[in-house]
Amino acid sequence: MPRTRKSKPTDVPEEILDYFAGPARPMSQDDVAGVMRRFKKALVERMLGGELTHHLGYPPGGTKPPDATNQRNGTGSKTVLTDDGSLDLAVPRDRDGTFEPQLIPKHARRFAGFDDKILALYARGMTVREIQAFLDEMYAVEVSPELISTVTDAVQAEVTAWQTRPLEPMYPVVFFDALRVKIRDEAIVRSKAIYLALAVLPDGSRDILGIWIEQTEGAKFWMKVFSDLKTRGCQDILIAVTDGLKGMSEALAAIYPATTLQTCIVHLIRHTLDFANWKERKPLAQALRPIYTAPSADAATGALDDFERGPWGQKFPTVVASWRRAWTHVIPFFAFPPAVRRVVYTTNALESVHAQLRKIIKTRGHFPNDEAATKLMWLALRNITKKWDRGANYWKAAMTQFAILYEDRFIKPTM
Repeated sequence: MPRTRKSKPTDVPEEILDYFAGPARPMSQDDVAGVMRRFKKALVERMLGGELTHHLGYPPGGTKPPDATNQRNGTGSKTVLTDDGSLDLAVPRDRDGTFEPQLIPKHARRFAGFDDKILALYARGMTVREIQAFLDEMYAVEVSPELISTVTDAVQAEVTAWQTRPLEPMYPVVFFDALRVKIRDEAIVRSKAIYLALAVLPDGSRDILGIWIEQTEGAKFWMKVFSDLKTRGCQDILIAVTDGLKGMSEALAAIYPATTLQTCIVHLIRHTLDFANWKERKPLAQALRPIYTAPSADAATGALDDFERGPWGQKFPTVVASWRRAWTHVIPFFAFPPAVRRVVYTTNALESVHAQLRKIIKTRGHFPNDEAATKLMWLALRNITKKWDRGANYWKAAMTQFAILYEDRFIKPTM
């Protein structure tokens, strides 16, 4: 006796497959795509019909309730854009015009998920014209540049809400750095800096506090940034780590006078090595090592004096000068125990974010305005921060040291 195949709960009945695909035969990818569009059209129209049945209170051909005055009134044609092409639908109507479909609302021309696809492409650095060409090539969907701009502009409210969201009352460490982009300003394309602040929370998790765009940095600009952070609820920053940004020390002293400003040691070393040729960089870095690995500020000062008197200091007096200019914001580093030094010695965590952002914006000539640059940065950062599933490096050991060093100022995370 031949065995009969038992259908699985997830199997599609054979009669449905035969109806849409016809008898079993070889099919191309285009054929399969056509069948899927027909199936989606039938499914969506059936769901819309179900919504109208729920609205009227009786099915098609059924008995109308005695107190019902509304009834079906045929269908209207509508073309909607979906994530796999355009779809021509017959949307059911009612006589009174009170039916409001939920699956595809009135006046909606794009199916759920289509806008998300446009935003995903935009967040990866594609221009409006590139998105238009991609949708036409991959899905045979013709959309105007104005539609794509409308979809991307719709996130501006989310960007504003994110920029003004409440912050934590205290951040143990905040890294500040900038990357340069070209933005059109008053009919002239200018090079502007986009500043980001990456914070480490008491539990070790990370967060981007904001995006600020400015052509030139200075105390006035940083006053605006720190005032913004304080207005949003950040009352204290224990350590601010930066790469010698101009005007920051003055503004920080005015808004957060108790905050320690720490120069990025790695940036300082890189700047130092720029004075040497390729063959001299490795031995020069070895000669500098006793300075930044010194156990205390006094020992570091002595190591810098020794370096200045030595052969490398004699050959590169500009190296010594650059370290002495930054020394005020270098020496706080030596007051920290090793666990804290590992966290604050570099802004590489923020540089990693910048590297990912540069990959996204490298194909763009320039942005039309500051809002367009902020919008793309926010969409890109949203994708980047989704991958942050673990805390900052070396944080467990550093958290205990922060609690000892800063006592009441360090607000321990709630478990």
